[in-house]
Amino acid sequence: MIKPFSKKQRRVLGWWHRNSPDHTRDAIICDGAVRSGKTFSMSLSFVLWTFYAFSGADFGLCGKTIRSLRRNMVTPVIPHLKSLGFECEEKLSQNVLLVRCGEVTNRFYLFGGRDEAAAALIQGITLSGVLFDEVALMPRSFVEQAMARCSVSGSRFWFNCNPEHPEHWFYREWILKAPQKNALYLHFTMDDNPSLSEKVKRRYENLYSGVFYERFVRGKWVAVHGAVYPFMADEEMYVKPPEKGLTDFIISCDYGTVNPTSMGLWGRKDVVWYRIDEYYFDSRREGFQKTDEEHYDALLKLASGRRITQVIVDPSAASFIEVIRRHGELDVTPAKNNVVNGIRRVSDALKNGRIKICACCKDARREFQLYRWDSAKREDAPIKENDHAMDDIRYFVTTVTDGGAFSVVAAER
Repeated sequence: MIKPFSKKQRRVLGWWHRNSPDHTRDAIICDGAVRSGKTFSMSLSFVLWTFYAFSGADFGLCGKTIRSLRRNMVTPVIPHLKSLGFECEEKLSQNVLLVRCGEVTNRFYLFGGRDEAAAALIQGITLSGVLFDEVALMPRSFVEQAMARCSVSGSRFWFNCNPEHPEHWFYREWILKAPQKNALYLHFTMDDNPSLSEKVKRRYENLYSGVFYERFVRGKWVAVHGAVYPFMADEEMYVKPPEKGLTDFIISCDYGTVNPTSMGLWGRKDVVWYRIDEYYFDSRREGFQKTDEEHYDALLKLASGRRITQVIVDPSAASFIEVIRRHGELDVTPAKNNVVNGIRRVSDALKNGRIKICACCKDARREFQLYRWDSAKREDAPIKENDHAMDDIRYFVTTVTDGGAFSVVAAER
C-alpha cells in the first residue's frame, strides 16, 4: 500500500503536467540520501508522464546493470502501475517492458551502463525520453549517448542518484549547472520518505560512518578523507573465533611478490562469516621473497585440513592462480575487483555484523588503523599502502556475496 506522498515526492510526480510551474523544464534531477523515496516517486512519475505526453512511443530505462535496474525500479513499480489500471508485460529475453493503458502501449527498453563499452549498446535507437537510475555510477559516455537518442520533440531527461565525490562529472555538469540545463533539481533526505519509520532511519544512521555517512545519510557530495573504516578503531569490533558451529570455509588472498601477500581464512556460523585466521608475508619486512609454491604451502597450512569451499584470489595473480589449479586440491576463483564499490560493501557488512574480524588477525587489525583515503586525488581512491589485508577482505565480500542478499543496505539502496 502506498502511503501519502511527501511534498517533494508530489512535486516529482507532477512536474511535467501543464498546470505545474515546472512543466517547461527539460529534465529533472533528484539526488540525496538512501531510502529517501526519490527512486519510487520518479519511476512512477516517469511512466505516468509517458502516457500523458506520448502514445506508442519508445523510452529508455537505464541502470548500472539491468539486474540492478529491475531490482531497484522495475519490479517495485509494476504492482502499483497495475493497481492504477495499467497492464504490464515484461519480455525478459529482450529487456523490454510493455505498459498498456486502454488502447495505448508504450515500450520501455532496459539498458545497463556498467562501463565505457556500454555506450555502444544504446546506439541506433530513437527514444522519447530516458530515465537514469543511479546516474552517478554510470560513465559519462554512456549517459551522453543515451541522451543523444532522445531526438523526439517533447522528450525529457530524468536523473536520480546518491552523492559521490564533488569532482564527479555529473555533479559538476548537471547539478551545479541545473539552471543552465533548464533542469528541475530536488535534493532528498530520509524525511522526504513518509513510509520510513524513525526506527529504520536510526538503523541507517548507525550503519554508516565517515564519508559514507555524509553521502548516504546526509546526502552530501563530499570528498573522501581520513580513515576508510574509522569505526574499526573500536576494540569491540574484534571478536574471539567461535569455539564451534563453523560450517563452510573460504580463503581470500591478495597476492604479492615484492608487495605483501595476505590471506584470510573465513568460517561461516549461521549467517555470519568470521575471519578466524590469517597468513601475512611481507618480503621487505622479512628480507627475502617466497616462490609461488612456498605461498601455496602456506595456503595449505592456513587451511589446516579443513574442507575449503573456494580460494578467492586477486585476479591479477595469474601465476598463483595457475599453481592452485595445477595442484588440483582446491577450487580457485578470481576475485571481483571494484575498489570503491567493494569498500562500500565491506563497510556495510562490518557495520551490520554479517562479517566479523577475529582479534587474532593482527595484520588485518593493523591495516584497519592505517588504511586511508587519498584526499589528493579528484576521485574516490584509497592510498595504495597498508591495503593488502584490506584487499583480501574486500575480495571476499564482493565475490562471495555477489548477487546475494548478504548486505541488507546494499540491496535496499
